[in-house]
This record gives sequence, C-alpha cells and structure tokens, in this order.
Amino acid sequence: MIPFNKPYLTGNEFALIEKALSKGKFSGNGYFTNKCHTFFNEYFGFKNCFLTNSATSALEMASLLCDIKEGDEVIIPSYTFVSTATPFALRGAKIIFCDSEVSSPNIDVQRIEQLITSKTKAIIVVHYAGLACDMDAIMALANRHKLFVIEDAAHSITSRYKDRFLGTSGHFAAFSFHETKNISSGQGGMLVINDHSMINRAEKVWVKGTNQLDMQRGIIPKYEWVDLGSNFYPSEITACLLFAQLQSIEFIQYKRKLIWKTYEKQLRNLEKSGKIKLTTLEDYQSNNYHIFYILCASQYERDDLISFLKKNNIMAVFHYSPLHSSPYAQGKSTETFVLPNAERYSQTLLRLPLYVELDLSQVIEITNLISTFYHS
Repeated sequence: MIPFNKPYLTGNEFALIEKALSKGKFSGNGYFTNKCHTFFNEYFGFKNCFLTNSATSALEMASLLCDIKEGDEVIIPSYTFVSTATPFALRGAKIIFCDSEVSSPNIDVQRIEQLITSKTKAIIVVHYAGLACDMDAIMALANRHKLFVIEDAAHSITSRYKDRFLGTSGHFAAFSFHETKNISSGQGGMLVINDHSMINRAEKVWVKGTNQLDMQRGIIPKYEWVDLGSNFYPSEITACLLFAQLQSIEFIQYKRKLIWKTYEKQLRNLEKSGKIKLTTLEDYQSNNYHIFYILCASQYERDDLISFLKKNNIMAVFHYSPLHSSPYAQGKSTETFVLPNAERYSQTLLRLPLYVELDLSQVIEITNLISTFYHS
C-alpha cells in the first residue's frame, strides 16, 4: 500500500534527543525550545513565537489573549478542521460560519462583512493547503470594525502572501507540526504574535498563567498565579524532533515541490479534457506543496475513485466535513447556514499521497491509475 502520508525522519533526531537528555532538563522551555524560537525568528521573521503542544493549543492561547468570552461571536470558515472552532467555543463564543470561495476552499472574503455584528470579536482565517487568503483585504476589514484576526496557518509553513510569510499579517497565527505537516514533531504547534502589546501577557498564558519567566530572569523572587493560562509548551524531546526537521527544511521543501509538480504535469491533460480540476494560484499566493488535491465532478465519482485507488494499493483521502452541518453545530444553533461552496469541496475534493519519501515512479503510477479510471 502506498500510504497517504509517511512522517519523514532526517536521521539527526536521535542525536539531538540524546543531547537534550544529557542536559538534564527536558520537561520543556529549555535549550531546544530556544533553538527553535531562534530559527523561526531568523528564517521567517517570527519575532514573537511560542512553541505549543499543538496548533489547537496555539489557538487556545490566542482565544485567551483575545479575551473571548460568552456572548462574543467569532467568524470562521465552515470548511476547516474542528480545531479552528473549538478553542473559541470553549470560551463561550458563538461560532459564525462563512462559506468558501468559488475558486478555492479558503474563506470567502466578500461574505465576511455581512456576518459582522456588534458582538463580533474575531475573524479566523484558514490558509487551506498553504495557499494564502487575501490578507490585505481581511486586515482592512478587521481594522474598520476593530476586530482581531487570527491566521490558522496549520498548513502554511514557508508559504507567503505576496512578499511576506504567512503568519505575519494577522494579530496572531497558529502553526501545526503534526506528523501530516511538511515540518513535523509528531505532535506540536506554535503561536506567532504580531501585536506587540500582547507579548507580556502571552508569556504568562504560555506558562500556566504564572509569571515564572519573570522569576527566571531575576525580576521577581518567586512566581505566582497572575492570569488564566495552561501548560501550553511542549517537552524538549518534541522540540528536538522539530529542530531536526527545521535543519532540513530546504531539502524537505525541495522534495515536496518535485512531487507536487510531477502530479500537476501528469494530470494536466485530465484537467484540459474537463475530467478533473486542479489547484489554481492567485497572484498573491505562493505554494508550500503541503497538499496536492483534485476536484472531481461529484461525490459519487470522488468516492468511486477512492475505492478504485484503494483496490490498487493507493490510499487517497477526502478532507473536511463542513462544520456548520456537524452534529455539534446543529445542536447548538437554530440558524440555517447555506454554504454551497463548503459543501461542494467536502463532496468533491480528493487528496493524493504526498510525503518526502514518495518516489516519482510511484507518483506516475498513481496518476496513470487515475487516468485509467477516467478513461474507462
């Protein structure tokens, strides 16, 4: 079976873990956490970043820093993972679902403003497949209405909006280092903070709501509980795994690009004949080659193709079910959301295997089988 995903190991992980263990402090917020923070600062310009246990944890930090509370409203795309919504729902916010664009799974910027009310506190945007939402338009809208913008950049490491990295436009950005992501530590995430007024408080939220970091700097003699927070930072072992990946980021991205481009080249004729649709990029988007997806004509066709590939030992998968139609959302709201584009992507989008060790001959095998499916 060719799997959908296979986590990549650089070969340096065990040496780094041994080094972390030899330092005698590996619970977290230590040597390798600092190494990762420095890398993100120098490579991406993420000057204020905090490693977390997951992207979900990063969004939970953001919800605390935005002071989300019961009665607030938060606008999110319906076509996303549940973690985009739960950190804000846990704080008592009402989740307002927005449709996707016609041309991409990203949130439809043109529909956001009509969803804003006096109770709206934040807009969460998801850069699906690492392809940027129109951040200038979103920030202009948020500034007009005095709203927070949180970039769910779980897919988006190395991707850019125009000439700047994703994660640098919104007030906050959450990244994922789950094993399915380009850069992986098994589990893991990161919160980037671009609103400098939030840094002091973020340090306390990050460390269980205490001022422990001030004590470590010698500013105070003992630390105390000063805010709401949680144990958001990962262990040093997780940070070791992440740092090993970061050291190989150029190679990882080179291999993923080669695979992605091979898929595109091999499937272009099927698109030209109208059988499938491929990803299209806007002028302001760059590609970090996180997901290669195709759009089928219908859910029946998509599901038949999944079954056909599985019979031929290839694991291809669909993606999100729209959150607005989930049992939880249906049980919490009496509103009816009509979001046809989110529904369409849920029914027709198919993701193909994409990981560093996927051989180009396997990519050609997969695309030949897809061609066989459509031509028969």
